[in-house]
Amino acid sequence: MHDSILIRGARVHNLKNITLEIPRNRFVVVTGLSGSGKSTLAFDILHKEGQRQYLESLGMVDYLSKPDVDHISGLSPSISVDQHLTNRSPRSTVGTATEVYTYLRVLFARVGIRPCPHCGADLPPLHTLEADSDDEVSGSFPCPHCGEPVPQIGMAYFSFNKPAGACPTCTGIGTIYDADLEQLIDPTRSLVDGGVLRWDHHEVARHQQTLKAAARYYGFTFDPSMPIGSLGQVQRDLLLYGVQGDPFRRHYPEMEPPETVAKGRFEGLITNLLRRYEENSHKISYREKMERLLIVKDCPDCGGTRLNPESRRVRVAGQTIIEVARLPLTELAVWIERLPASLADSDLLILDPILTDIRERLRRLVDVGVGYLSLDRSSPTLSAGEAQRLRLAALLGSGLTGVLYVLDEPTTGLHRRDTERLIKVLRQLRDLGNTVLVVEHDLELIAAADYVIDMGPGAGKNGGQVVAVGSPAEITHSLTGKYLSGELVIPISPRRSGNGKVLTVYGARAHNLKNITVRFPLGLLIAITGVSGSGKSTLMFDILDRAARRHFYGAAQVPGEHDTIAGWHHLQDIVTIDQAAIGRTPRSNAATYTDVFTAIRHVYAALPAADSLTASAFSFNVPGGRCERCQGAGVLSINMHFLPDVEVRCPVCHGKRFKPDVLNVKYRGYSVADILAMTIDEAYEVFREIPSVADRLALMIEVGLGYLPLGQPGTTLSGGEAQRIKLAKELGRRSTGRTLYLLDEPTMGLHADDVGRLLRVLQRLVDTGNTVIVIEHHLDIIRAADWIIDLGPEGGESGGQIVAEGTPDDIALCEDSRTGRFLRLVTA
Repeated sequence: MHDSILIRGARVHNLKNITLEIPRNRFVVVTGLSGSGKSTLAFDILHKEGQRQYLESLGMVDYLSKPDVDHISGLSPSISVDQHLTNRSPRSTVGTATEVYTYLRVLFARVGIRPCPHCGADLPPLHTLEADSDDEVSGSFPCPHCGEPVPQIGMAYFSFNKPAGACPTCTGIGTIYDADLEQLIDPTRSLVDGGVLRWDHHEVARHQQTLKAAARYYGFTFDPSMPIGSLGQVQRDLLLYGVQGDPFRRHYPEMEPPETVAKGRFEGLITNLLRRYEENSHKISYREKMERLLIVKDCPDCGGTRLNPESRRVRVAGQTIIEVARLPLTELAVWIERLPASLADSDLLILDPILTDIRERLRRLVDVGVGYLSLDRSSPTLSAGEAQRLRLAALLGSGLTGVLYVLDEPTTGLHRRDTERLIKVLRQLRDLGNTVLVVEHDLELIAAADYVIDMGPGAGKNGGQVVAVGSPAEITHSLTGKYLSGELVIPISPRRSGNGKVLTVYGARAHNLKNITVRFPLGLLIAITGVSGSGKSTLMFDILDRAARRHFYGAAQVPGEHDTIAGWHHLQDIVTIDQAAIGRTPRSNAATYTDVFTAIRHVYAALPAADSLTASAFSFNVPGGRCERCQGAGVLSINMHFLPDVEVRCPVCHGKRFKPDVLNVKYRGYSVADILAMTIDEAYEVFREIPSVADRLALMIEVGLGYLPLGQPGTTLSGGEAQRIKLAKELGRRSTGRTLYLLDEPTMGLHADDVGRLLRVLQRLVDTGNTVIVIEHHLDIIRAADWIIDLGPEGGESGGQIVAEGTPDDIALCEDSRTGRFLRLVTA
């Protein structure tokens, strides 16, 4: 039996023919600068080869090629736990993804109490047929109090993904689209004066005749010269909902609508908008255009709870399944512990195995640091780190042994307090008899590892070597080791006092925020801190970002609940740099997103060898110069039926994306395909003398992306990389000095040395008069901030309060602050 994984001669991507021995059944961290080769070693070699060797034993590897490595031995079947959020279905929740909600459905179907729909008296624990089945239960039984028939219900009645349980209005999604009236009408203007913002003068003339005809038909008047805001309720309902809309028909319930437009068959502004959206929802571009006129709001019938009225009335221990699903997982665990005291012995006999399983699942979820989440939290709203930790909790419960687990920065989004719990979980996986290999930059987690592999010494072509291996105490000579030992630290600039102006959010109470008033002193670097789930994202993105976009640009999205925000006049615009992907298709990359590729294409089109080729011929996104076999993708996708699709290199262009006549045009010996294959550092050297190209590339290098291949598909970038590309693009714009920048954990995916570089960029933005607000857990960024707003004290319902605010020194002195506890360690 191998006691180590042996790699000889690894040459994938930038790896320099490395040979490496990795101990098995240990907690191993692979670290190093961004672009040094960590992910290549962990995922492209160890994980993929582990998969390939396992599938080879099953005779299923015709389409999987071996990595460019001389020899690998000692591998186990591998499981990857990466940062990609794959489940974006609005029907998926934390409860359904973890299966805890499934167990709750069994619980409520077995022992739930509900009122009789006829007499209102409580029915005893449900009379169900096979209540542990997910099938819909049919039939009825007589109420023991009034004798009237009562429908049987089972597990399906507590599922919002099944017709039996789903709210009929929203079909179990919990939200509906409604029109944003501010985008449709100006209530101060009349119909003839352009009060309907989307109608031209032809439409105004046509529709006002129909509205007048409808008014005559029903026996009232409609004056198109009256301000829309002054119209009566009947006239307003006619304009907005039309003659067939329920809000209008309630005024004339006995009258059938007019049969023709000439007689007054008016559809209504809102009704028309929602119909067109529904009919064209399959067209992405049309849907995106229409969504600017819509707002998403909770379903008016179920209040966002997703279930039908009958299911919402069932109670266990006085709680409905809706109320239980809203509890943070930590509080749900307490409720489950207390539940047996309220159950009959006969019920406990049936439910004891279910309660045991729920307890164990909840314990694992709390251990991985997501105890603040609730079961009703929608999966698409989870961060990549949260989704990763949910999967980690599931793996912890699988009991697998002899597996190679490969994890991608599991500390992402975690407060320093929760990192301690995560380390315990990783050690549990190891102690089950597995090898746990973690790509990580967090110094606390690195220090907790059994074995460290430090890659470098630089990034891109300057990386790809093993610079140090051993225990954390044995790698002191490497760059990571020097930060680990404290020999190197990130320097901190003198703190600023700001410009004396303030942006204030009054009465913030969205989600778990407790009606707080928050002051943001302008002209500073501000850090919003707190444990996971404390309300940071709600404050910054759901309230501040949305309100700013609505104020400056008239955006349709409604901000989270708050009273008002004062101080907008001190600012000129807002730039939000989040971690969403820079494109939905592999055709988007750093070159196209930052517009540097436009400048590069013009360089090639101006060359004598280009002859009659225009700049568009050097684009792989439009017909002309691209390879039409793969339509410029460079790869073809092969459907594998029951397995994931596989991409193979295009047999015509051989992955080059372009036609031969385009590839024959060279700048300093490089074709446009060669440029896309280069790292940003390499491309900068080629175009150093071309300011329109070099300046944009220099900005990407400045934010720590020099190692990134210029043409790497946007769909393969980490959230942190996508965010830094956006930051580089914004840095290229002319700054007004009165911009509010909002960033979400910009240190994600960065080595300590890269964090120092990023910090200099953020400080530069502030030095030119702007205000930069970051959500951050990285202590070096937090201690470098001019002002800190610390939320908490815990996550979920136990959070949402301001624990402390002030300078880092102020926060460090606050005994109640979880962040302050760790700041004391680095500011002492």
